This record gives sequence, C-alpha cells and structure tokens, in this order.
Amino acid sequence: MMSLGVDTGGTFTDFVLLDHGLLRIHKVLSTPSAPEQAILQGIAEMGLMNAATSGELRITHGSTVATNAALENKGVKTAFVTNKGFSDILTIGRQARAELYNLQPRPSPIPVEKELCFETGGRLDANGQEISPISETDINTLIEAIKAAKPEAIAICHLFSYLDPATEKVIEAALTPFAYVSRSSEVLPTSGEYERGIATWLNASLGPLVKRYIDQLRQALFPANIAVMQSTGGTIDAKQAADHAVNMLLSGPAGGLSGARFMGNVSNTPNLLTFDMGGTSTDVATIQGHIKLTTEGNIGPWPVAVPQVDMHTIGAGGGSIAYIDDGGLLQVGPESAGAYPGPACYNRTVNNSNKPTQPTVTDANVMLGRLRPELFLGGNMTLDVNAAHQALQPLAKQLNLSLADIAQGIIDIANDHMASALRVISVQRGVDIQQFHLCSFGGAGGLHVCALADALQMEKALVPIHGGVLSAFGMLTSVTERQLSQSISGIIPTNINNSVNNANPQLSPEKIQHHCDILIAEGTKALQQEGIDKPLISVTCSLDLRYQGQSFFLNVPWTKYKTEYEKSALTTIAQAFHQQHHHRYGHALDIDIEIVNVRVALTGQQPSIELPTIPTQPTAKPTITTEGCRIYQRSDLVAGQIIHGPALIAETVSTTYIDINWHGYIDTVGNIILTKNATPP
Repeated sequence: MMSLGVDTGGTFTDFVLLDHGLLRIHKVLSTPSAPEQAILQGIAEMGLMNAATSGELRITHGSTVATNAALENKGVKTAFVTNKGFSDILTIGRQARAELYNLQPRPSPIPVEKELCFETGGRLDANGQEISPISETDINTLIEAIKAAKPEAIAICHLFSYLDPATEKVIEAALTPFAYVSRSSEVLPTSGEYERGIATWLNASLGPLVKRYIDQLRQALFPANIAVMQSTGGTIDAKQAADHAVNMLLSGPAGGLSGARFMGNVSNTPNLLTFDMGGTSTDVATIQGHIKLTTEGNIGPWPVAVPQVDMHTIGAGGGSIAYIDDGGLLQVGPESAGAYPGPACYNRTVNNSNKPTQPTVTDANVMLGRLRPELFLGGNMTLDVNAAHQALQPLAKQLNLSLADIAQGIIDIANDHMASALRVISVQRGVDIQQFHLCSFGGAGGLHVCALADALQMEKALVPIHGGVLSAFGMLTSVTERQLSQSISGIIPTNINNSVNNANPQLSPEKIQHHCDILIAEGTKALQQEGIDKPLISVTCSLDLRYQGQSFFLNVPWTKYKTEYEKSALTTIAQAFHQQHHHRYGHALDIDIEIVNVRVALTGQQPSIELPTIPTQPTAKPTITTEGCRIYQRSDLVAGQIIHGPALIAETVSTTYIDINWHGYIDTVGNIILTKNATPP
C-alpha cells in the first residue's frame, strides 16, 4: 500500500508520497476556511484520487483545525457542567499573573460564559468517597437547563472524578442526546481541577469542528485509510480523532519532529536543536535521540495538561509582516500575511481587492536575492520582484535606508526572534548546545540556518533532504500510539523503613503495577481496534513524582518488579527521582517522595522506511550569479560533494542559503551537513 503524509500549514499544505521506496513531494496553497479542499486538490494533482478511493492509499494527516480554532477562540458554543459551588473554576484559574510587575494587567479571557456554566450534585471527597449522590432531580433539572441553552458541546468536570468516574458517566449518558459531550475522567483523569477542566472544555469545544472536517475528508476519500497525527508524535485513526481533539493541538509540528528524529538517525546526528520555520510561525525543540514530551504546554492563554511534544512557538515566519512601531523602530511579526493574500511578492489579490503591499520576511529574502523567481517552487509559482521592492520602499524611506539595508534589517530582526526562542528551549534549560546540530526545516528554515547558528555560536547544522516538507514526511515515520494516565496518591519514603501516615499511605510496587496494567489493557484494546496485533505493541510505563509539598512533578521511568523485590523497587525509583531532580534544579532533598500519576505509552510497530541513496558522481556544477553566489539544484547534488558558501541550494519546496565561512557536505541520502570554518569530511 502507498503511504501519503499530509501537513496542513497556515500558508501551504504539503504532501509526501512513499511509493515502493520512491518519494514524491508536492505543495499547494492552504485553504484555511476549508482545509480539506487543499488536501483534495493536492491528492488530485498528484494523480492519487483513484488510489485513495480504491483503498490502496494510506493517508497520515497533520491538522491545524484544532490549533487555529483554539488560538482564535473559535470553538463551538460549549456548556460547562461541574459540582455545586464550583462553576467559576475555569474563570478563576490559578490566579497566576502572566506579567508579575504589571499593575494594570489585561483581564484574562473567560473560557465559558457564566450563563453556560451549570452546577449539579454528585460530590466526591479527595479519596474518591461519595459525599452526596447525584439525584434524578439533579439530572432532570440539568437536562432542562441544557435544552434551554442549546449548546453544541458540553464539558463535564466534577471534583475528584478521576478517582471514580461513575457520576460523570451518568451525566454523560443523560446529556449525549442533546450535544457533543466530553467528560474529564476520560479526557484527562489526573489531579488538578483547573487543568483538567480546561482540557475537557477544549476537547468539547473543538470536537465538533474536528469531526465535521474529518468526516468530510473521509467521505470524499472513502474507503481510504486515514490516520491523524496527535500532539505526541503518534497517530490515531481518523474515526476516533474527534473524541481526542485536545490531543491534536500540536499535530503538524509533532510530524516535523518525527521527521527530524528520523533524519538525524540516518545522518548519525541524534542530538538536534530544531527549528521549523513556515509561513506563519516557527516551532523550536530539542531532540536527544528521542522526542521530549511535556504536560505543561500551553495553547494561547490556556494550559494544556495532556501529553504533547515539548516545543516553543513564536510568530516568526516567511509571511511575518514588517512595520514601524510608534517609537519609530522596525519590528517584525507576529502578524502574518498568511496564504491569502500572502507576501507582496506573491502578487495575489483577495476578492478583487488591492494587491498586498505590506512587506514580509519573504519579500526581504527576495530583495536580497536569496529567493530566486525562476527557482521558487520549481518555477511553478511566479514571484514578483518589483512588488517586493515596492512593499519595502515605504519602510526604507521612513528610516532613510536603502532597500538592501531595510531587507537585511528585517531578516536580522526575524533571526533575533528565532534565536531567542531557541535559547529558551535549550540554553535556559541547561542544555549544552555545542553537542547539538542545529536542524532547520519548513519552507523558510534553510534560508536562516547559518545566521541562527552564528547567533547561537554553534558550528554544526543539518538541513534534511526534503526539509521544506519534513512535517509531511514525518507523518510517514510516525507510529500508532496511545498516551494514557491515571492519578494515584501515595508516598515513597526517602528511608524505605520510615513509617508513613495512613492519610497518605506508602504504595507497594504491586499496587503501582496494578494501575499500570489497567491502562495497558485499555490502550491495547484501542490499538487492536485499529488493526495492530497485540505482539507488535510496545509498552512503556512511567511515574510522575515530586517531593512531598511540591506543586510540580518530574516523570521517571517505571519497570515492572516482582513482589520479593519491593524495597529495592521503591529504592530504585527514589534514587532515579533524586538524580533527575538534581540534574534539573541543581539539588536533591532528603524528604519523602509523592507519587502523583501513573503514565503508560503504547505504540505500534515502527514503519520500515529506507530513503533512496543518491549518486556519488558526477559532481554538480553551480551557476554563478553576479553577486558571486553559487546556485545549485539540490536534485543534482551527489553524495560526498562539498559546497562552500556563499551558495544557494534550490529545490522545489525550499531554498537553503549557505553563508560565507560555512561549508556543506552531502551525505548518502542527500542531507546537507553544515560546518563552520572547518571543511567537513
């Protein structure tokens, strides 16, 4: 069966087809109002419609529908149901201020309006014991209130429901006939009522949007096998995607990291500092042989406590708009020209309006000769150089600079934004980036890789083959996956012989493993429903641990232990936590350790993908421009070839700029390994 990876971005929708060992790539402009249209257009242009509708094509898709709706607060009308007296949980939040010393902060947005917040009975205590049951009157009253409000979705979040979901299940059954329903004990069965409530609300408000979009895509491509990338870098069957909308918020970027990890392993560069620069934003992350996950992510102002790739995102991309602020300073982003109208050099109008005149990073690269009109998208899309010049002219005139200077200034500011983001995800976390390669991908990443490496004082970089569509390629390398969690409460004493009070008892290894086994059974069943044989499922267990009294936790691997080794099992996990805490924070404490959550990751078999090798001769010859810059076609490069900067490497989906003092070595599959000063082997 052929496999197609699809990544829907803010500006372009990318396609990578794997057909009997051969790769084909394609790009079309995105259609944000109806993302499935761009996907269907690309599939048709690649001649794959018959293969899709005959069941011969497997499609793995990274979607931005949930992401964009969450960022723009355009989810469906959603009701929030909780315990009596707690309808303000989502509005109050954690009372944390984004700007500590701002005496006049902007009011935080309200997730659910007061008239859509409903209270009902059915209260549990902190140990999961029922304080007051939910009555039939409670249910009937709630049903009438929901009927009157007419929400399209409902989020249910009761206190401590992760310990016993029975009450939430009763409410879910009663309300399902009236709207799309999400309950917190299914979406995120962990402690923290605010974070759990936000995750459930996001899942509910985004679910109908994802469902409509996926249903339209499935209907148009039936009976094609369609999977959707999740925020963890694993996939889920499209039929189940709508029930896990909150797990798709970093769907596209996760595909990029999956592709970067694969390319890093192929090139023997497993430690990567990555930046994915597209038309609208740039995502940065670190890879140390594996993709790091976090449960402390955010989408806009909202905490997202479900597992997702650990990355940092900023509004800097090829379409980021440059402007002069009120203080007379040049600024770039975060506003983007997007796909329509796009940068001025795209020369595109919307609804017969005037052509775009706002200058962007892409226009600056055109001005500096780093994007060549004859080479852009393989010559399939025209770039208007004059339109780029005209867009830059007002800024140049206002600042009394030449067009070249204003263009370079725009590039420098965009680079500074991205370098700052890269430091946040690496240096500020104690990562020694001298042991890493800077890995660029995305349509615009290759143009900025050398400048960013210089800013970070790095001397090694990697530009993957097909880097302009690496997120789509990463869809092909991903595995079917489930990430499950369950809150538990217990203590691991620092001294294993210490007595532990009954209010917070010591957990035995058997009890910890029992919770793991429940999650393993649930995840195995879900993967088997997607056609994965049980022997092919890999399972990894871990524990969220913290010192007693702390608010935040660290995740530590858990291995199944036999009963006779109880003390050594707990001692081992305690030592691992102490070591990780010391590595992260510089110290360890001699106090008891509290277990917060059990986590289980289940994955299917890794797809077997081998990239085709490229020829070793003859060496590609460059075209020399009047500026003294060499231009190569990436498809003409051969394994072992060395390219000295300044040089441009042009390909259909992106362009790479090798700066002066940098050298590029072409490996056996076509990746460019960059080094500064020293010539690569």
